[in-house]
Amino acid sequence: MPKTKKRRRKHRSPALLLAISVTALFAHASPVQAASPYGIKAVAIAASKEGAPYVYGATGPEAFDCSGLTLYAFREAGRPLPRTAEAQYENTLHIPRTQRVSGDLVFFPKGSTIGHVGIYAGDGKIWHAPKPGTRVRLERIWTGAVRYARAN
Repeated sequence: MPKTKKRRRKHRSPALLLAISVTALFAHASPVQAASPYGIKAVAIAASKEGAPYVYGATGPEAFDCSGLTLYAFREAGRPLPRTAEAQYENTLHIPRTQRVSGDLVFFPKGSTIGHVGIYAGDGKIWHAPKPGTRVRLERIWTGAVRYARAN
């Protein structure tokens, strides 16, 4: 009978196996790609305000301007944001469009500042308080000239 070679089994530590398993389990989503738990709640909170009137400077709970709605929704979700759209943009993690997920913030530049903000709801739509004379609503993003950020 011919001799067969025995393969030597490499010993791996349990810690190494655990690290490999965890890496494989979460390899599809980097921390930047993972949805914010605050954002997920904020979408539902913003949706619950559908139909509330736009009032300049209002931060809820009955009326909102654009950054007032995002401030309110995230505060209620447990993540305070600054008051203005510009300050919200400056105090959140900027992400590329390809990594946007429901609950991210969508910023609309106006010149050298941020002129409008909404909460990404998925499928190319945002919850927002558009302008005077309108109400909080879900609307398709109407331009490609937007910036995305995550409030982790």
